[in-house]
Amino acid sequence: MPGRDFRLAFSVVDHTLRIEVTDTRSDRLPRRQHTAPDAESGRGLLLVDSLADRWGVSEDRFPRKTVWAELRLAAPEPGN
Repeated sequence: MPGRDFRLAFSVVDHTLRIEVTDTRSDRLPRRQHTAPDAESGRGLLLVDSLADRWGVSEDRFPRKTVWAELRLAAPEPGN
């Protein structure tokens, strides 16, 4: 059933963590929403936008999309 399968991937390249979530619901592209203070859902991309250095959505072969976010990591301290 579309929308039930997903893939979660993490990678680190040049001190940048990339998180990708791929699912089979390309008919529903994510978008930031204005959410009522008492709403129980709808804040996912607000959190991603607040925490990530950059993020976006990539469409793939139907029916698939990937939402990705990148976060810069601090370089390790010398001697650690």
